[in-house]
Amino acid sequence: MNRQDLEIIKNSIRVIPDFPKPGIMFKDITTLLNNPEAYKTLMEHLVERYKDYNLDYIAGIDARGFIFGSALASHLGVGFIPIRKKGKLPYTTVSEKYSLEYGFDEVEVHIDAFNKEDGSKAKVLLIDDLLATGGTSAAASRLIERVGANCVEACFIIELSFLEGAKKLNTPVYSVIVE
Repeated sequence: MNRQDLEIIKNSIRVIPDFPKPGIMFKDITTLLNNPEAYKTLMEHLVERYKDYNLDYIAGIDARGFIFGSALASHLGVGFIPIRKKGKLPYTTVSEKYSLEYGFDEVEVHIDAFNKEDGSKAKVLLIDDLLATGGTSAAASRLIERVGANCVEACFIIELSFLEGAKKLNTPVYSVIVE
């Protein structure tokens, strides 16, 4: 990605101080989504990056990963799979727990989400808007592997590198913006 395109994307993201609590500088991607030039620039970049990966599926993490993942899947002509918070999927699921500051949470996927007709192992790209501490993303990546698919990479629009979340993932990480 060239510097001009990166600046278009970066400049479209609003920063909200002290949200959801004091000291947090929240990266609001809604302003990227409502900026046609920035969103198009981002999607063109992601399509160019992943067009030769021969992916079978894009898996998006609940909920903002759905926005980027479903659009990218459509552009690449592959399936989209939602990775949801526990209790949100209607069919038989597999879940993966991850730790929070105070307790645990879980993400789930349908047990047959990544099945391929020929029985081969599906190639999956995991996507979400933000990589912070990495707990949710690491759980989602493990979940993809547990149901028999290959998570070839985890993609994020923004990575807060000082939180070292990428170290928790068992797959390569690509972030459009690294702070």
